[in-house]
Amino acid sequence: MESAAAPNLLVEHSAGVVRVTLNRPQRRNALSEELLTELGGALSAIATDTTARVVVLGAAGPVFCSGHDLSEMSGRSEEEYRRLFDRCSQVMQQLRQIPQPVIARVQGLATAAGCQLVAACDLAVASSEAKFATPGVKIGLFCTTPMVPLVRNITPKLAMEMLLTGQPLNAERALQAGLINRIAAPEDLDAVVAELTGAIVASSPLTVRLGKEAFYRQMHLDEPTAYADAVEVMTRNAVAHDAQEGIAAFLQKRPAVWKGE
Repeated sequence: MESAAAPNLLVEHSAGVVRVTLNRPQRRNALSEELLTELGGALSAIATDTTARVVVLGAAGPVFCSGHDLSEMSGRSEEEYRRLFDRCSQVMQQLRQIPQPVIARVQGLATAAGCQLVAACDLAVASSEAKFATPGVKIGLFCTTPMVPLVRNITPKLAMEMLLTGQPLNAERALQAGLINRIAAPEDLDAVVAELTGAIVASSPLTVRLGKEAFYRQMHLDEPTAYADAVEVMTRNAVAHDAQEGIAAFLQKRPAVWKGE
């Protein structure tokens, strides 16, 4: 296992799995500017790391993420606020843009930009004790940027309820709404995450990368255009080494040997 540490972030590499851990438990893992910068840098490095196959985004302590650090949110200029929200939005988009799937490991409360983090990840596994909320309206600051990935995960009516009331969803309702993929007992959280990481690492990295790119691209296309794009992607995928190897391995009843090409 290889590991690296920044003041507010831990990054560990093991067998194709990169674990990125928010490490400000004393501040409920609030997204300070420094932490956002470190997280963005870590994601940029992971994106170009061919040994990284899947990312698990977790957090230290009882809270997953409480959103922006409110101690940095008072009395700033318009330009400073714009820079902060822009930086946060860029990091959220990086989660979708990097070639590796990103799984949120949610052990506790995820609020405001913390809920946004969960919604921006490709997959999410939550403890049965986790809760999700966008409570900015309660302090006079509507969760407008967290709204962007939230409404792309759950129904507009439920998203609006969360945004207007600030009331949290428990894990069960978050699962029903489509915000998370699975619920686990707290003691089983890592085992359930490992089921997903194991399945992803077992597949061709080329195929996973092509699929993730195509998934998000087609979401913004009309149906005929989406099909046209999908045909091109599948054609490129089919002639690649890994697809030919996978087909041959299936027919020959043997394990596939992926080259990532």
